Amino acid sequence: MKTIKSLLLLALTLLTAACGTTNTVPITGRKTNLLVDDAQVLSLSSQQYQDYMKGATLSTNQNNTAMVKRVGQRLATAVEKYLKENGYANELQNFQWEFNLVNNNQANAFCMPGGKIVVYEGMLPLTQDDTGLAIVLGHEIAHAVAKHSAEQLSKQMRQEYAAQIGGSVLTQVAQAKGMSNTAALLDMVGQIGFNFANLKYSRDNETEADHLGLIFAALAGYDPQLAIPFWQRMAQQGSSNKSEIFSDHPSDEKRIAALQKLMPEALKYYTPPVTTTTTKTTTTTKKATSTTKKTTTAKKTTTAKKTTTAKKTTTAKKTTTKK
Repeated sequence: MKTIKSLLLLALTLLTAACGTTNTVPITGRKTNLLVDDAQVLSLSSQQYQDYMKGATLSTNQNNTAMVKRVGQRLATAVEKYLKENGYANELQNFQWEFNLVNNNQANAFCMPGGKIVVYEGMLPLTQDDTGLAIVLGHEIAHAVAKHSAEQLSKQMRQEYAAQIGGSVLTQVAQAKGMSNTAALLDMVGQIGFNFANLKYSRDNETEADHLGLIFAALAGYDPQLAIPFWQRMAQQGSSNKSEIFSDHPSDEKRIAALQKLMPEALKYYTPPVTTTTTKTTTTTKKATSTTKKTTTAKKTTTAKKTTTAKKTTTAKKTTTKK
């Protein structure tokens, strides 16, 4: 009994002191307090991702699969470059990017901690092209970079343990059960049914993912302005067909208005592709050369005709003289 009371007292003290680690979200600078560390989250995420992929069916469309991998890797490269250049180089070790397209008609996509991203085939009619897909993948990558999953897990842990043992942190629970921290985390996740693939984020998380995702797309060379028509297409879907990954976000109108306000900032990170006229110039040169050749040939033909005529005239004169 004394041990339990001591645990409760320690737990409440630690909770009041806002125990855990402080995470600063890139770009927005928002600070969050996490009760789980990166290693624990990545271990749990890896296990859940493997379980998910065992039951999933990969798309057989090679072109679409290649597009998902191509756009995803381009975004990942741009994001890693940004993190490295802006004081987040230590975060790069947490990402092992993987992009998969699965055979599912739902308009859905998700990203697990560590950069494991899954896109459903049903999303592609809405994205339509590489840029539309980049808007979706940028949003999903933003959830991973901002550690929204760890934030939601920490929130559920606080709620769960506040109801059970007064808000104890993971370490105290592990010690009480004679487990390692990771084992205790897995045990707790199993009890509350926490699942990264089906995780619903808060509205603040979704708004932040929109913000970061827009800039990530711009950094990768995709026009962020095309996010507006994509979200307009999403808004035109019936409520029963809307993707669950965005179900906790504010209304479509507010989302689009917020993105429009963010556009000047996003465009600072965007460098439009440089168009080249080399091919046209070469074609023009070839045409000019061809014209020159034709002119030269014509001149030669004319000269030859004149020479032949001249020779015939001379011969005719000689024949008349002989007579």
